Amino acid sequence: QVQLVESGGGLVQAGDSLRLSCVASGRTLSSYAMGWFRQAPGKEREFVAAISWGGSSIYYADSVKGRFTISRDDARNTLYLQMNSLKPEGTAVYYCAAAPTVGVSGYEYRYWGQGTQVTVSS
Repeated sequence: QVQLVESGGGLVQAGDSLRLSCVASGRTLSSYAMGWFRQAPGKEREFVAAISWGGSSIYYADSVKGRFTISRDDARNTLYLQMNSLKPEGTAVYYCAAAPTVGVSGYEYRYWGQGTQVTVSS
């Protein structure tokens, strides 16, 4: 079993950048594919980005492609999401999650963090 803790959220203005981190404990991060998801108030959870075990495959939602970058540092047991050119519609709670194999559906992910709030003002 793995425990995930996100950090790095906050209140920013449109156009600003943030970097989210997700630290894993309990088991090594290298054992899992990892993903970022987000959920805005009143909306369903949506996929943001995912990275495979080893980092050879990366996927992004169309809405963040070109602006967000997912990366992993298995030596530090940490997953990152660099978010540039943030937009107000990016306001949401951002969650990291771990899965046996990489995917874009939340149902494929077995372990979840508690989330970190990102608020983008216009």
